[in-house]
Amino acid sequence: MSLSLDDVKRIAHLARIRVSAEEVGQTRDRLNGIFELIAEMQAVDTTGVAPMAHARDVFQRLRPDVVTEPDRRAAYQAIAPQTENGLYLVPKVIE
Repeated sequence: MSLSLDDVKRIAHLARIRVSAEEVGQTRDRLNGIFELIAEMQAVDTTGVAPMAHARDVFQRLRPDVVTEPDRRAAYQAIAPQTENGLYLVPKVIE
C-alpha cells in the first residue's frame, strides 16, 4: 500500500493535524515506510508460533492472599460526620 500526497492531506484533515506543504512529502515517506515494515512483518510465516504476552519469559510474583492490615472501620466511622448502617452519609450534590 502506498499513499499519495492527497491521501496524506486527507488523513491529516480527518485527524485534525496541521501538516504544512513542506511536511506532506516527508509525512508520506514516513507513513509509506511504516506500511512497508508492516508488509514485511505480515509476510513472515508464524504458523506454530505460540502467542506471547511479553518478549521475555517473565512471571509475576504473587503474594499470599492474606489480610495484612487491621480492621479500622469503627475508628474511621467514629470520626465521620454522619454514618448509618456502616455507610457514610454525604450531602446530595445533584438535584
